[in-house]
Amino acid sequence: MLFYYMLIVMSRGRFHIIRSEISGVEAVAADSAHTFGRHMHDQFGIGVILRGAQKSLSGRGIVEAEAGDVITVNPGEIHDGSPIGDHGRSWQMLYFDPAVFLKPIHALTDGHDNMAELSHPAINDPVSAKLFLKLYHAITDKNGCDSEIQFHENLLILLERLIEYASSEHNNVVPKSIRDAQSRIDDDPSVALTLDELANIAGISQFQLIRSFSKFTGLTPHAYLVQRRLQRARMMIASGEALANIAHACGFADQSHMTRLFVSAYGMTPGNYAAARY
Repeated sequence: MLFYYMLIVMSRGRFHIIRSEISGVEAVAADSAHTFGRHMHDQFGIGVILRGAQKSLSGRGIVEAEAGDVITVNPGEIHDGSPIGDHGRSWQMLYFDPAVFLKPIHALTDGHDNMAELSHPAINDPVSAKLFLKLYHAITDKNGCDSEIQFHENLLILLERLIEYASSEHNNVVPKSIRDAQSRIDDDPSVALTLDELANIAGISQFQLIRSFSKFTGLTPHAYLVQRRLQRARMMIASGEALANIAHACGFADQSHMTRLFVSAYGMTPGNYAAARY
């Protein structure tokens, strides 16, 4: 199995990105005092805090995690992260494209894979932490001749402990008006939109849109639009598109504007992210 390493040294820490030949999986080892702005990923994320502690927004509100805790995030879930204390925190994280989860979730939920959710953003469970570290080792051990079978086996065991699938009676169902406004942004986030246009689509006032959109997504409509643009930028970087072309294609004012927002969300520049993948 081949592994690609990228060490990114920043003014407030370092990120070690490891990408294996198991498609759709990335590993990150980080030690940082960086405060991440609100952002979201297209992937599932599972990790463990190794040192220090952090506070973060999640789909369940504000949570804190300390050394030994498991942390998780779902695709599209708004989150951020700031260290607690003056010495930062270190963590290991695995990010999975949803397709990678499809098989184990299917097995764990009797085929109801569309209801899968990592329901606890911070978990104080030594068993889960141990299972994650075993999985992380399976995917990052360069000398593991059976890495692939170890990876899938350990992923299934870990997910069995972590995954709870959503109830059809969930109390926080997003209203159709907000889903319609979200869909308009999702259709093409590179297009400039006005608050009035989104409010008309939702069929509510601008104030109601801002209040309800923030309640159900964790972001204002504009902040959500920015996150969708950043996600598109990440996808274009991953496909090998030239950075100079990406800012305009994603709806940013210019490359420096995109870079500033990219660093705030992901803790690295677009150039560093591109280098980490190749």
